[in-house]
Amino acid sequence: MSKKQIIQSDMSSLLSAEEIAEIDAELAHVPYKSGAAIDALKIVQAKRGWVSDECLRGIARHLEMSDEELEGVATFYNLIYRRPVGEKVILFCDSVSCWISGCDDIKTAISQRLGIDYGETTSDNSYTLLPVPCLGACDRAPVMMIGDELVTHIDDEKVTALFGKAIRRAEE
Repeated sequence: MSKKQIIQSDMSSLLSAEEIAEIDAELAHVPYKSGAAIDALKIVQAKRGWVSDECLRGIARHLEMSDEELEGVATFYNLIYRRPVGEKVILFCDSVSCWISGCDDIKTAISQRLGIDYGETTSDNSYTLLPVPCLGACDRAPVMMIGDELVTHIDDEKVTALFGKAIRRAEE
């Protein structure tokens, strides 16, 4: 068995055939395998919700990178989750613009309503709250993303409208 076959065989236990096929499709668009690192991480995360250590090793082997190199990419890119997250991730901007606009009080309100702090997930696995340094909407601060939706000009009314059901669920 060649080295490439051993790597492919070892990797197949870490990644699904569908994930490997999607990663291979991305490889056709880059001159170097490592150029598909972010796309490969996104593919696995889309299927599993996050990228485990085992999956990271499988991706690294497939892209002919070291685990450490790929870990550096995964941890630099803040939309790759290296731990399990809730069904929806709340990316809460804590940049200077949002801070000046009162994001600390809003973050406190969200934390109280959902019963979680940064890096935590609600008991029903609905939400994970994560800080981000900037969402690029400083003119509409304070802002956050819930899943793929950008929420701007956040105030108490918006927090109540967005998470009112979460409050009732927690109280039931």
